[in-house]
Amino acid sequence: MGATLTVRLHERSYPIRFAPGAERRLRAAVRELAAAGRRTALLTDAGVARAQDRLLRRAFAGVPRLVLPAGETTKSLASYARVLNFLAEQQLDRRGVLWVLGGGVVGDLGGFAAATYLRGIDFFQVPTTLLAMVDSSIGGKTGLNLPAGKNLVGAFHHPRAVYIFPELLRTLPAREFAAGMAEVIKYGLLGDRALFARLEKTPLRPRSATLAAVVRRCCALKAAVVAADERETAAEGGRALLNLGHTFGHAIERVGGYGGYLHGEAVGIGLAGAARLSGKLGQLDAKAVARVESTVAAHGLPIRLRQPLRGAALLAAMRHDKKARAGGLRFVVLPRLGRAATLAGVDPALVAEVWRELGAA
Repeated sequence: MGATLTVRLHERSYPIRFAPGAERRLRAAVRELAAAGRRTALLTDAGVARAQDRLLRRAFAGVPRLVLPAGETTKSLASYARVLNFLAEQQLDRRGVLWVLGGGVVGDLGGFAAATYLRGIDFFQVPTTLLAMVDSSIGGKTGLNLPAGKNLVGAFHHPRAVYIFPELLRTLPAREFAAGMAEVIKYGLLGDRALFARLEKTPLRPRSATLAAVVRRCCALKAAVVAADERETAAEGGRALLNLGHTFGHAIERVGGYGGYLHGEAVGIGLAGAARLSGKLGQLDAKAVARVESTVAAHGLPIRLRQPLRGAALLAAMRHDKKARAGGLRFVVLPRLGRAATLAGVDPALVAEVWRELGAA
């Protein structure tokens, strides 16, 4: 497996570094910044601080640290203010650097703070969850949630580098690993049929010998999509394809109150919803829909709502999705397994039917 993969964005290109030995490599990077006279600070959450205490003490010795509560509710305006005040208290100037160690929540929050503090400072991503390694740490999307919807506040701000250490996943709770698998399955469905077939045949586990290679493959798929459509401006397809399952999933998170489901769990249900919608549109046959659902379920993810949520509320939440245009619903669908497409003008009655099949009231 190659040690480095580049996200190619001309002058904003940056490396994704794959290598064992997190403590040694991060300590060297921190020392290099210090030798260059650059002030640094670190953002993480309470769960990571407990699980990676040794790494924090040894790799980031002497680096000021802000530890926020774990969970989706931390991706808020209140937490954002705390991070900005923390950076100011540490007297970071425009050459300052923020390290972000954790999952997608602190990655999105820390990236947005870095994008806006002093109109933009450098930051480095060190993802500690499977979901963050294969998805949220790459591509420069940063942001916060509002009561009106998920990720409605944000900016494009790419990290200077992403450090991926699969060994950090050994401390990840089983539920968090499963949540990350929703994104891995997503990549197979939208762009790598062979990857999906492997996951279908042999579910990926934390101790799987192929884990590191699968993580790298997902990163390569995302890097290619981001390079082709950095700011999601393509009229059709493009970066929006990365939201396969997310229009359903974000609605579940919002209506469920940001906490009942992990992001990946909601996306798992969303993948089932996208497959079912694709089937109703005549794009997937019943066997393919069943293959998607069985693969999602085999990785410990839900494919139905645990408790009924109001269908009308879920449909209303979808209209706040960032992919919606002119108030109309726009989805990522599956013309076939291994290929995705964006589709506007979907009949809301058809979507409501899917929600009922997923367990909505």
